[in-house]
Amino acid sequence: MRSTNAITIHRPEDLSGPLRAAWHRAMDESPEYANPFLSPEFALGVGRFRPGARVAVLHQEGEAVGFLPYERNALGVGRAIGLGLSDCQALVHRPGVGWDTRELLAACGLSVLEFDHLVEEQRPFAPYVTGTFASPVLDLKPAEGDYPAWLRATYPGQAKTTLKKERRLGRNVGEFRFVYDERDPRVLRTLMRWKSAQYRRTGRMDRFSKPWIVALVDHLFQVREDHFTGILSVVYAGDRPVAAHFGPRSRSVLAAWFTAYDPEFAYYSPGLMMHLRMAYAAGRDGVTLMDMGRGEKEYKDWLKTRELRVAEGFATRPHPVAAAHRMWRRPVRGLRNTVLAHPALRDPADRLLRTAGGLRTSVVSRTSVVSRTRGTDSGTR
Repeated sequence: MRSTNAITIHRPEDLSGPLRAAWHRAMDESPEYANPFLSPEFALGVGRFRPGARVAVLHQEGEAVGFLPYERNALGVGRAIGLGLSDCQALVHRPGVGWDTRELLAACGLSVLEFDHLVEEQRPFAPYVTGTFASPVLDLKPAEGDYPAWLRATYPGQAKTTLKKERRLGRNVGEFRFVYDERDPRVLRTLMRWKSAQYRRTGRMDRFSKPWIVALVDHLFQVREDHFTGILSVVYAGDRPVAAHFGPRSRSVLAAWFTAYDPEFAYYSPGLMMHLRMAYAAGRDGVTLMDMGRGEKEYKDWLKTRELRVAEGFATRPHPVAAAHRMWRRPVRGLRNTVLAHPALRDPADRLLRTAGGLRTSVVSRTSVVSRTRGTDSGTR
């Protein structure tokens, strides 16, 4: 494995056209790096809203051969770019390129680099991995015939019930239709509202309560490039959106990212309906892999054809800040992973979160009603 002989640091927006082309070439040469979260377009998007975003470029004999996007804070603590949002992280490099991790961190001005969805192939980071996890994927190929025929051939156990629910939705609400690449930004806003309500209802952190994440998703929705396109897919009943998904795609990989639906139509299993329709349409659009991301969900077990492995951990070099960060973060991660790995712990924890979320939603609703009532009263006096 050839080592690099120079490392330069850039803001994502300052990457030149030749450097972006070299990054795209590295993505194209290795299927492990075909994920849209590993593209310069994603790093550039995050960099618009996260001032600490940087890209380390590895050079060999004057040629750019590797790219590490990351975020850095004032203390020199680093994290994979988009940590908490990105479902795939890596130092994207051409075949045969190696690096010394501590030298890399020093060049980046980092004492520690935290990651949680690292591509397993990243061997120089292997000594710093604290755990590996399954990331379900769905292999796709161009479908022959229409959607019902594909569904019966690919998922015979789901086909009859799913098609029946689609017909019933069409009869009861409005004509069923699916749009793979919807360009109406109003539907994207609807999706974010649904997802925000779902986070609160289930006791999870509401990502869309953070303005920078809303702005990032709005921006990525507009990106239409060869290695990164924001795809909004929607299930409609008549003109009414029932379920929606937004995620990025590269030339060959579609990343399942944000999916939500109108709770009024939960009976119809709109989430599963969405993923099945999306898989069929993506395969016809040239996608060969749908990456559903790390995490155990029943629908992922139904859909997956195999699993990749992703790693989490902390790459470090000797420094007091690195030791303190690791001591603070690792126990939190360990507890979370223990709960998620054991159904006997995960299910009660999930119920507790849902109960807390329900109580919180109820309190917010009552407060909103009181506020509106007071506003009405004050307006009549």
